[in-house]
Amino acid sequence: MTAYIPYGRQDIDASDIQSVIEVLQSDWLTQGSATSRFEHAVAEYCGAKYAIAVSNATAALHIACLAIGLGKQDYLWTSPNTFVASANCGLYCGAKVDFVDINSQTYNLSVDELEQKLVRAAQLGCLPKVLVPVHFAGQSCEMEKIAILSQQYGFKVIEDASHAIGGKYRNKAIGSCEFSDLAVFSFHPVKIITTGEGGMVLTNREDLYEKLSRLRSHGITRNPDLMQGEVHGGWYYQQLELGFNYRMTDIQAALGVSQIQRLDKFVTRRRFLAQRYNHLLQDLPITLPYQHFDTESSWHLYVIRLNLDKISKTHCQVFEQLRQAGIGVNLHYIPVHTHPYYQNLGFCHGDFQKSEMYYKSAISIPLYYGLTETDQDRVVASLQEILH
Repeated sequence: MTAYIPYGRQDIDASDIQSVIEVLQSDWLTQGSATSRFEHAVAEYCGAKYAIAVSNATAALHIACLAIGLGKQDYLWTSPNTFVASANCGLYCGAKVDFVDINSQTYNLSVDELEQKLVRAAQLGCLPKVLVPVHFAGQSCEMEKIAILSQQYGFKVIEDASHAIGGKYRNKAIGSCEFSDLAVFSFHPVKIITTGEGGMVLTNREDLYEKLSRLRSHGITRNPDLMQGEVHGGWYYQQLELGFNYRMTDIQAALGVSQIQRLDKFVTRRRFLAQRYNHLLQDLPITLPYQHFDTESSWHLYVIRLNLDKISKTHCQVFEQLRQAGIGVNLHYIPVHTHPYYQNLGFCHGDFQKSEMYYKSAISIPLYYGLTETDQDRVVASLQEILH
């Protein structure tokens, strides 16, 4: 039987396993030193001042929105070409959600579309409080232009960098928050590095860091300087706001501490494989991923688009035939506004046409650190056979 090649998977080595074993043999399985070590390592790598590790990237997006003050009657804007969490985080806060269509080359949120929508929103008095640009597939959005617009129109920026740890924008690590208020990473197993499940919020603002720290753990503080009234003793704590149990365990964090030591190695391999795909696939009736000159992607995904006018098969037929050949392709993403839940909120098919056009021809093909060149050749051969 032909071996199945997934579209993505984690890479766990002996040092990762040993790091987890050491925590399991220690006194602290959660709220110990491993989490703070992981936070420090990620913040240092990215060049950000602060980092807060949480249970998953959805939790990270949620508390990032809360920390920035998103609430009822506010608007959050994001890209339709993303996982639903990038929009749902606004709904969790009672806010309204809207979308900005994508750039047809990068598949990231279009700055031109954003500017046009901001002009209209200013006239109508419904500007967003928060924008969540999504660094799709590991490639940064045009963050400097977004930052300029945020200053002009008064909205806050939360980078959804779930795909993008290890990537760069203008020669600086994604996550530095140079052009944003906060940035969010995901450590799901198919991402660049993993903690099993897990996420992180980075920021350069101390006030946001303190707020995030409380929101992660029930809204509780043990800092006497923040308490109201008398401090009863060394055991004392106070809940200052409504928070959540979004903590990352030390078991997960220990895996993260080990994984980040190989982050550059992971990204280098992904970039090599992406360039190899570019060479091997260049003569097929497909559109290869475009890379903006300001960016260095971490290549979480390698997405091709079928030139459907040049082939005799449908999008669905190509997808299914690849899976039947043991190639674990996927599709990132179903445009968020087309899901039934969002249709019930008033969105319609046709609202964001570039995202919908992209969806009708996109396929994510296998890309991960452990993908061998032999398996990559098999992916290419399957595509050649199916498309010719």
